Amino acid sequence: MSFLQGSGEFGSLTPINAQKWKNIEQVQQVFTWAEADAIANTAKAGVGGKKSLRCHTMVWFKGLPSWVETTYSRADMEHILTAHIQNLAWHFKGRCYAWDVVNEAIDDNGVFRQSPMYKAMGIDFITFSFKTAAKADPSAKLYYNDYALESPFLSPGPKISITLAMLRTVKAQGGTVHGVGFQSHLKVGLVPPRSEMASTMQQFLEVVDEVAITELDIRHSPLKTPSTRAMWEQQAKDYGEVVGACLDVNKGYGGRKCVGVTVWDFTDKYSWVPSEIPTEGEACLWDNNYVKKLAYWTVLNMFKSAAGVSKRAEVNGTDSESETAADRVVESVVTGRARPVSREEEVQGGGGTRTVVATTLATAVRVG
Repeated sequence: MSFLQGSGEFGSLTPINAQKWKNIEQVQQVFTWAEADAIANTAKAGVGGKKSLRCHTMVWFKGLPSWVETTYSRADMEHILTAHIQNLAWHFKGRCYAWDVVNEAIDDNGVFRQSPMYKAMGIDFITFSFKTAAKADPSAKLYYNDYALESPFLSPGPKISITLAMLRTVKAQGGTVHGVGFQSHLKVGLVPPRSEMASTMQQFLEVVDEVAITELDIRHSPLKTPSTRAMWEQQAKDYGEVVGACLDVNKGYGGRKCVGVTVWDFTDKYSWVPSEIPTEGEACLWDNNYVKKLAYWTVLNMFKSAAGVSKRAEVNGTDSESETAADRVVESVVTGRARPVSREEEVQGGGGTRTVVATTLATAVRVG
């Protein structure tokens, strides 16, 4: 919890898992809100300063309860989507400033995933989802969220052009799509150039109002032990390329069009990478012992510069001014785990023993 209390590092929360379909509606029309509510209530309570809530996700091809994983008619699927999206949006109405409405509808080859929703409705399930979400919570920003959108070289197929075409279709059919989330799960040494990522974001800004980097982590692939200074320097450079692309977009438009950078998670201790890809990892800004890496200081100094703060934060240093600057631009994301949110555990941090809530934390940055 100490990372939320008083550090000035974080300004918003996102439930990474707690709002997903399988966790919310395991049984049809029986909704379980406790884990997601705990995160939303933490944001509302303003631990260490009031936090905004970025919500994730309404419709995804994974994380579905078994009752959704079957064959439905179009009419039945429309009924299912309506009930699920409305209940999510109504329950958190006024608390979520943004929703990832549809997540990862297109695969690496630029082909629509054969999800139960797509099988029942085709691409119309996307338009239907956005229309339903807009009616249920008109004040929330509504996002399409996906990976490998940062560069055409990150996928073997035409994923970017297919996604742009899909968004144009959805909007032409009356769907409300405010933004696109670039997940940015990347590999050290293989991050696209800053200018290329900024150019891709600008392509999407011809279709939507804003973009955001929504799930940033940059993993070592393969992970080598012991680690070397060169590994951390390259990772810091790569983080700088991604954050710099977002900042460059804002400069180009003379305003806030790339509205945020979210890292997934903030510490290697709770990163998804090792459990999914055992040969890769150490993707986050903090290590397993909550020590800030070179990448953290690179990102912090980029935001300080963008915020007009002249004094640079030193690596491994303590700088109250840098924390004040970070408080203006840095948010956080909390992802629910199996353990209750109220349970705490003691962990050894870089500055001694710290108490952290037993949900996963991830950091996000609102770009000013």
